[in-house]
Amino acid sequence: MASGKTVTVKQIRSSAGRLKAHKSCLRGLGLRRIGHVVTVEDTPSTRGMINQVHYLLSVEGAE
Repeated sequence: MASGKTVTVKQIRSSAGRLKAHKSCLRGLGLRRIGHVVTVEDTPSTRGMINQVHYLLSVEGAE
């Protein structure tokens, strides 16, 4: 991450049986399995993906 704010996202629930679009959002965020943690840039597009699958995630702001 070059500059700007970042967000730390952790997958806390399974993607099994979810909508295809929701699974795509998880892949777009770089999440692969329960307990996987990634740090992504805080952009409107990533916020949109996080909001769509908020029920599967735990989100923390990181600087």
